[in-house]
Amino acid sequence: MVSGDSKVYTVADAIVKELVRAGVTVAYGIVSIHNMPIYDAILREGTIKLVCSRGESGAVNMADGHARSTGELGVVITSTGTGAGNAAGSLIEAWSAGVPLLHITGQVEAKYIGTGKGYIHECKNQLEMLEGACKNAYELKIPNQISSLMRKSIKQAFQVPSGPISIEIPIDYQSTIIDRFHLIDTFLDGESKEKSYMIHSNVIEQITNANRPVIWAGNGSILSNASNEVRELAEITGALVITSQSAKGIVSEDNPCNIGHFGANPLTREFINSADLLISIGVRFRSNETSGYNVTVPENHINIDADYLAVNRNYKTSYSLVGDIKPILSGINEQLKERKYEGTAKSYRDEIKQLKKVLHTGLRKTLGPYEEILDSMRKHLKEDFIFVRDVTVPANVWGSRLFEIREPRTSIHASGGGIGQGLPTAIGAQIANMNKRVVLLAGDGGFMVNVGELATAAEENIPMIILLFDDSGYGVLRNIQEAAYGRQVAVDLKSPNFTELGSSLDIDTTTITSPEEFDKALGKAVANNELHIIVVDMNKVGPMAEKFSGPPGVAASFQPRKEK
Repeated sequence: MVSGDSKVYTVADAIVKELVRAGVTVAYGIVSIHNMPIYDAILREGTIKLVCSRGESGAVNMADGHARSTGELGVVITSTGTGAGNAAGSLIEAWSAGVPLLHITGQVEAKYIGTGKGYIHECKNQLEMLEGACKNAYELKIPNQISSLMRKSIKQAFQVPSGPISIEIPIDYQSTIIDRFHLIDTFLDGESKEKSYMIHSNVIEQITNANRPVIWAGNGSILSNASNEVRELAEITGALVITSQSAKGIVSEDNPCNIGHFGANPLTREFINSADLLISIGVRFRSNETSGYNVTVPENHINIDADYLAVNRNYKTSYSLVGDIKPILSGINEQLKERKYEGTAKSYRDEIKQLKKVLHTGLRKTLGPYEEILDSMRKHLKEDFIFVRDVTVPANVWGSRLFEIREPRTSIHASGGGIGQGLPTAIGAQIANMNKRVVLLAGDGGFMVNVGELATAAEENIPMIILLFDDSGYGVLRNIQEAAYGRQVAVDLKSPNFTELGSSLDIDTTTITSPEEFDKALGKAVANNELHIIVVDMNKVGPMAEKFSGPPGVAASFQPRKEK
């Protein structure tokens, strides 16, 4: 095909047409000899912005951050073989978080797939690899089916349980001329358009009869855009609200009944032991958020989820409501109001307020000089910031617990627990939300995993603020090893001169050695709508008042034990 020839219509053109139809305005990835026709088709169409990452792993994270912060489809385009393999790890993170994402990858020429002839970029069982990393993976086998396959894949990415879909397209098919035709959807696949559901009276009675209810909200409530409904249920019932790390902001954390991401805390576990009802909403009850599934939940447990396989997965339920979370909650709220239900007693709500105060006060006492840094962040960073966190000590201890999040989709953290994904995820979130500021909290160990994407951030000229906490190592693992073994191994790292690194890319970079310097640097970064890096030299700022040794029970799991 001659570039720019509008008289022919190729598989690549059909791909772009379906992306535009789905409302896609940005695609992330790396151009390659095995996806050039798709890139050229995007260029000719002209409405989709192409963001060139420095690695396929980072490209997937960028599309992930774009999707999580907006609710839109994230799109990433990679090469085949090694390129697809580089993407797999980040696709696992998107799968873990239920992110609606479309991964389009090349493939060798169709006649060479699976032959082992050594065709350039060939991969053994690439489709199986992608199926293991994604919700579903497909190979285009008939070029004229590309529109149908694209539309099916985009739809599946959003269908519950939502997640990443991979499509591999042989390079020779990408330039294949195909027929133009109109693909018209005439079915709904059982998708409900109801604003609310009628809920069984037994469920409503279990709520109204409860004196000490608890709401535990997870990422499913974010994915269902059910923030207003969760907030209304919390207000009607006066329940204690716990959120998973992924659901921070589903109920504003300045609400006195919302304790946030403290589900595994011993004081919270004790409080739940006295509860007489748990309403879990789109929450997976991950091991690190339940002390290895050792949180005990009430016998009366109403589980609300869009996924049938969530029923009785980690905790038994008395009633399970499966479907779109938003209308289910709307139905519950309407029926509670019709019954003129007044919620819990003031004394119970006072207990919740006291619990929240004790939790926050106790954790703040462990921070040492970082308590002032936390307060500085709260002073300068207002509600219109999006807060992205990599896996690091400051994020685990206080970034995901004490820094209040007040709106959904303004808090992003790795659901799968992998380090290094924070920087590219934040870049994608910033590109998708140029009317806001994205703030990244990262450690030096994780930051170096995808440090090349700093060049992407500079090239895109985004106004992101990077808070880089440098302790020259893997701080979380250091502390876990010390608690488990009393010694450390393979956790000390040599950090580059981050100030010079940032300056080499014309990024305003400051290294601070005290909370007072941090406050001045952050104030300056917020005032200037440009890319900034603030490096916190943790060795000079000083240690926390109490070491963080991982989630409750982690160190004990590494102790020698007899075989059962």
